[in-house]
Amino acid sequence: MRHCSVQVRGLLTREELERYNALMEVGGFLESQNRYDLAYTVQKEVDLLIQPGIERLKEKGRERDRATEEYLRSKEALESEDEE
Repeated sequence: MRHCSVQVRGLLTREELERYNALMEVGGFLESQNRYDLAYTVQKEVDLLIQPGIERLKEKGRERDRATEEYLRSKEALESEDEE
């Protein structure tokens, strides 16, 4: 079973995280029983479950980019005022 990143797990709701942990446990058990056919199905469910967390992480990145852009613009404006 493939785990998602710590960053994504940190952005899952409690309910999503509990379901994620349960699915990973089931998938691990299935893999230990060499039932990779069923573990594949569980992995697909995990992949669907973590999508909202991935979107939240992307949005945090976009917010950070906007804040950086705003900071650079304000810094540039201050520098141009100092030159005058």
